[in-house]
Amino acid sequence: MYDLVIIGSGPAGLSAAIYATRAELNAVTMEKGFMSGGQVLLTETVDNYPGIPNVNGFDLGQKLRDHADSLGAVFIEEEIQSIEKKDGFFVLHGLSADYETKTIIAATGAQHRHLGVEGEERLAGRGVSYCATCDGALYKGKTVAVVGGGNVAVEDALFLSRMCAKVYLIHRRSELRAVRSLQTQAFKTENLELVWDSVLDEITGADDVTGVKVKNVKTGETTELALDGVFVAVGITPDSRVFDGLVDMEAGFIKAGEDGATSLPGLYAAGDVRTKAMRQIVTAAADGANCVHSIDEYLRTL
Repeated sequence: MYDLVIIGSGPAGLSAAIYATRAELNAVTMEKGFMSGGQVLLTETVDNYPGIPNVNGFDLGQKLRDHADSLGAVFIEEEIQSIEKKDGFFVLHGLSADYETKTIIAATGAQHRHLGVEGEERLAGRGVSYCATCDGALYKGKTVAVVGGGNVAVEDALFLSRMCAKVYLIHRRSELRAVRSLQTQAFKTENLELVWDSVLDEITGADDVTGVKVKNVKTGETTELALDGVFVAVGITPDSRVFDGLVDMEAGFIKAGEDGATSLPGLYAAGDVRTKAMRQIVTAAADGANCVHSIDEYLRTL
């Protein structure tokens, strides 16, 4: 019987593992992949994590795991298939075995939705990004495109317009889905150009992004835009399937506040999988710490 099982070992899960070990909890972290780090492993450069500027994402992920290992944190390669709560504790059914625990931290993260176009996967981290606030500063004075038409896409385009020479906002419809206040700002921004009724057909470049091919969905005409970066903002999908029916959710995200507590006592959520305004490495790390603090207090009541 564990005090805590942490499911997922991205920044949120690794932070939780560090704090749980320091709190001397009988904890284990489960990772379904062969390597810890989560989405940060796919990031070319991270320049907004405090104290570690301009670091390769893979290296940052390894530093987080090394820190947890140095404290003696326990890790198991396991994929949890289902969870049930009975007699005041949880039973986790994995591919390899079953596990019992008093508490759980859901740190399973979320996946950015991809466009599925030629060049996207090949140039990911080399001009293709899914996080403007993470990577925008790398494109100061350059030309970029944002794909999408919702609040996040327009917010990203406005954010990038403050540092980039030119920003294209490519949207498949003739109207944006973002709230009116954001649309008004976008229409007033001189270096922000709307590309209506269009989809990305291809992202071009050998080693780095050099441009995109854009297809008008009404005319079928294809045009090419020369640019340095593409920011995809067409939504994210939380990896929360295993928690379906256990806790309250909102659009697939587990509803939890800063303390990580969910609607089910003993189950906490950290990182991208929970409802929150800002999904960044630093906020994920904070979530992991907050969850362990909450769990430490919760365990004292049992």
